[in-house]
Amino acid sequence: MSEPVRGSSRHGELTIDQLVELQPGLGRLMPEISRCYWILFYAAQGGNWPLAGHEWRQLQNLFNLAATTRPKRAKDLHSFQAGVMKAIEVAIEARDWPRFEKAYREGIDLANRLHVTTGHAEIRWKLPAEPPKDMDLGPGPGET
Repeated sequence: MSEPVRGSSRHGELTIDQLVELQPGLGRLMPEISRCYWILFYAAQGGNWPLAGHEWRQLQNLFNLAATTRPKRAKDLHSFQAGVMKAIEVAIEARDWPRFEKAYREGIDLANRLHVTTGHAEIRWKLPAEPPKDMDLGPGPGET
């Protein structure tokens, strides 16, 4: 039997299996996804479409990371991206608030249905009633 592949740093050695176990699962990624989705809504509502686009891209990256680190959830994550996230992207590009809001709220409903089908009915996401206090989500200079 061969030795496991190891990597080393000044702090010590780890096997490839140990490194795999360190990768973030959905429990660690979902708070980041939640925050981006929250900012996305209020940025679009406030007319800060460039920020909405930025948060959309952040979400795509997080979904791709989640699909890589948790392959058994990849199909659901990619489906969410191809459906809801694509509709949100189109609305952002068009700066179309009614279309955006419809797709966004459909995303909340779908996410909550997916939580049920994946055995986590206890997780029910809802849009916070207020935007994050640490960000200016209105239009930027030159934006209307």
